[in-house]
Amino acid sequence: MKFSKLSQLFLVSFLGLFVATLLTACDIVTVDFVYVASSALSGTSSNGVIDIYAVDSGSGAMRTDVASVSTGGVAPVSMAVTSDYANLYVANAGSKSIVHFTIGLDGGLTQKDSVTLSATPVAIAVNTAGTYLYVVSGTASATLTEYPLSSGTIGSAATASEPLTVPGFAGDTIIPTGITVLANNAAVYVATYDQSAYNPGGSTTSTANPGWVFGYAVGSGGAMTAAANSPYQAGVKPSALAAEPTNRYVYVTDYASSQLIGYAILDGSTLRYLTSGPFTTGNEPSAITIDPRGKFIYLTNQLDNTVGAFSIDLPTGTPTKIVNVIGSQLNSTDTQPVAIVVDPAIGRFVYTANHLGNSVSGFVLDPTAGSLKVSQASPYPVTGTKPTAIVAIPHGNHAIQTVD
Repeated sequence: MKFSKLSQLFLVSFLGLFVATLLTACDIVTVDFVYVASSALSGTSSNGVIDIYAVDSGSGAMRTDVASVSTGGVAPVSMAVTSDYANLYVANAGSKSIVHFTIGLDGGLTQKDSVTLSATPVAIAVNTAGTYLYVVSGTASATLTEYPLSSGTIGSAATASEPLTVPGFAGDTIIPTGITVLANNAAVYVATYDQSAYNPGGSTTSTANPGWVFGYAVGSGGAMTAAANSPYQAGVKPSALAAEPTNRYVYVTDYASSQLIGYAILDGSTLRYLTSGPFTTGNEPSAITIDPRGKFIYLTNQLDNTVGAFSIDLPTGTPTKIVNVIGSQLNSTDTQPVAIVVDPAIGRFVYTANHLGNSVSGFVLDPTAGSLKVSQASPYPVTGTKPTAIVAIPHGNHAIQTVD
């Protein structure tokens, strides 16, 4: 059978494209694994699901090379990983449980132990030493509970437990929203709001300030002691908080006022309001993260479907809004972003879990300016519905981004 010159040209072009595709595929290097927790498709009584994505080191594009797993409970709301990236924990609100998974070399998860709570978990965090798991729980009254960890395994009994009440307003309903632990393990902070003082669409019975951050110094054996002057006023409805990696500043998003509030850390645990703030965000900021180098803040604006970016002035802690020089100024996500993470391996990629979009949006981070641009093939679908939590771990033989 003879080929025309046009057919030969087409064949050569096709073979060239095929070979190029193979070479490109061979160049793919997984630099991180990203885990996204969602509710299951089959109904509210079914266990949630964790999707596992591999991140391409060049583009930040994500693919699913490893099968998703059950969260081990209903309605996942929060996840945390240990600093050695060997263990992952998921809080399931519907079943009032915390489930522990070990992380394999391929990013796969294996369910291990779990603990059942008396109240609904809202958010969890693990200290850098990997010795304590912190759980903030409650839908009518807030409690901070500390569980011991032994090689990742959750202790059956709590080391410490602290009820979160506003002085002078002991009967008020305190709703927890977020938690963070200092990188040096010295303190833990919880964001809450007073529903008795702030209750849109309902009645209020209290004259207390609505928003609060509770701080606790962590001592020997995990003993928690209230930080001086804790709790600290935090706007109207704080929705999330994050501590930068040098243990000098804590930042809180105020969902109701669309603001970012900053605090300096004094004497290891005491918070002092940054007088230069608060700082304007997009509408209804819902989640916050700080890049592993401690240079940039990223937060999700839930109503706007965007990511807000700020640079941190290291001497003062003052955040300044970053304006993109190239590309979109909006950093648009899919619908209703509620969780956010920066990749820990090279600190170049940002991902959001989009609750109503049933997806993950990805961005490429400029490590010098902190500006963002949408990553290849974003957004990425999830197998469940209404994702609520996202975490990431590094993969491969490379340096992990840290503060020098």
